[in-house]
Amino acid sequence: MTGRVLVARQDNIGDVLLAGPAVRAVAAHAESVVLLAGPRGSAAAHLLPGVDRVVQWCAPWIDPEPLPVRLAEITGFVDHIRALRVSRALILTSFHQSPLPLALLLRMAGVGWIGAISEDYPGSLLDLRHQVDGDPPEPERALSLARAAGFGLPRGDDGRLAVRGPLPDVTDLVGGPGYVVVHPAASVPARQWPAFRCKAAVRALARSGRRVVVTGTLADRELTARIAGDDGLDLAGRTDLRQLAAVLAGAEAVVAPNTGPAHLAAAVGTPVVSLFAPVVRAARWAPYGVPVVVLGDQRAPCRDSRARFCPVPGHPCLSRVTADQVVAAVGRLEEVVA
Repeated sequence: MTGRVLVARQDNIGDVLLAGPAVRAVAAHAESVVLLAGPRGSAAAHLLPGVDRVVQWCAPWIDPEPLPVRLAEITGFVDHIRALRVSRALILTSFHQSPLPLALLLRMAGVGWIGAISEDYPGSLLDLRHQVDGDPPEPERALSLARAAGFGLPRGDDGRLAVRGPLPDVTDLVGGPGYVVVHPAASVPARQWPAFRCKAAVRALARSGRRVVVTGTLADRELTARIAGDDGLDLAGRTDLRQLAAVLAGAEAVVAPNTGPAHLAAAVGTPVVSLFAPVVRAARWAPYGVPVVVLGDQRAPCRDSRARFCPVPGHPCLSRVTADQVVAAVGRLEEVVA
């Protein structure tokens, strides 16, 4: 067994969930695992099997709305990591992020061995500079780093996404199982399905005889109320992340853009209709390990742009997806699961 190992993934909820298989691989060989998460993903970090402790810290080179860099905060972070007595660290990043700023801080904190995927020359900052060929799904990309560092999944672990159970009873919120969840919001506006299309889909799903549950955060309530109307049950702001996981686990299917709840649905084993804007690649970022139907023009002009706001008038990659297409996709997933 290795000593205390730090695994870093400092992005959003979905990114942290996608790191789950790599975290479990480390946990199978470590005495304890510390997960370093950012403020946007720390709630998901608490859901991951294999995590013994969560440290939250906002990395100014990763957060989309970073605070100014302040010496006191940097030194405070370094001192906190030093006090944890971490023996090894794996830094998980997206393909467009550098692990080297964090590697420098971990070296300053006394971490003796650090591994990461890095295109840039790391000098003495990394002991393992791992590189990945092709464009694998993000969970496989992260798991390849763990394996290169000597952390393999334990026997019987299939490498899918997972959350720590048991999940809470949400019968008082949704009634029994057997409904379809529609999650309309996304943290990145370019990835969001237009509200008028989403409202039409909720109505079409309800008219097809399905119960529809609409989910979102407290900040999404104006949007979800408009979309749910009289056809869906609006749960926006009524669940924490663990309760949301339970709601998604009871669904027949989840309809969502490329956002955290789509990956949370995959982590509880629920099929997903993925309304996927091609600003990033579906091959890497679509829900992993469950039946998925991807809707949206993956060849649209915005592809691979990583745009936060749609650069194409009319948002054609998703605005052309219709309610009937969503209903048909849900039906296909129901047939697969049956």
